[in-house]
Amino acid sequence: MSYVDCFVAPVPCENKDKYIEHAKVSAEVFKEYGALEIVENWGDDIPQGKITSLPKAVKAEQNETIVFSWVIWPSKEVRDSGWGAMMEDPRMSPENNPMPFDGKRLIYGGFTTLLKS
Repeated sequence: MSYVDCFVAPVPCENKDKYIEHAKVSAEVFKEYGALEIVENWGDDIPQGKITSLPKAVKAEQNETIVFSWVIWPSKEVRDSGWGAMMEDPRMSPENNPMPFDGKRLIYGGFTTLLKS
């Protein structure tokens, strides 16, 4: 069964084009190291919850929107190997591909796929 990494990040609205460029480089590297699919989504209907919500989870500021992304891998083994290689790849270094958002507020995790329809 496949494996999925997901990411939720607050991105300053004025950095949308920078984010797209960052994502394009990252997607190329992900695919080289075994990812099957990369999906990037720019939030446009993200409600502010009373108790919890995506904006609250990442402490989004007024001038930021939420980006929700995921990467599909063929297996956790391919993902683990790919992540290790990507962290050594110079294209993923902060100097060559800086994150256009506050990485300290990035939420991410890996998931085993239960159902795909």
